[in-house]
Amino acid sequence: MSEEKPAPKAPGEGGRFMAWAFRHLAGPPEVQGAVQGGSNQAREAWKQDLERRKQWSREQRERKRAEREARRGGR
Repeated sequence: MSEEKPAPKAPGEGGRFMAWAFRHLAGPPEVQGAVQGGSNQAREAWKQDLERRKQWSREQRERKRAEREARRGGR
């Protein structure tokens, strides 16, 4: 009979102590109220950042579309 060794753990996975520490000290992630929580100022900053990112994406799509049109029209 061959002896089967347990599968090696990935680096940084930790051992028994790390598993215990995570379960009892860190606990499972909780996301309820994550966006609603925080200050009004933080929410407004998040909304403004999101809008800036969307605007940048729109501008990039428009720029690429204009470049494609210029290449097609230049033939």
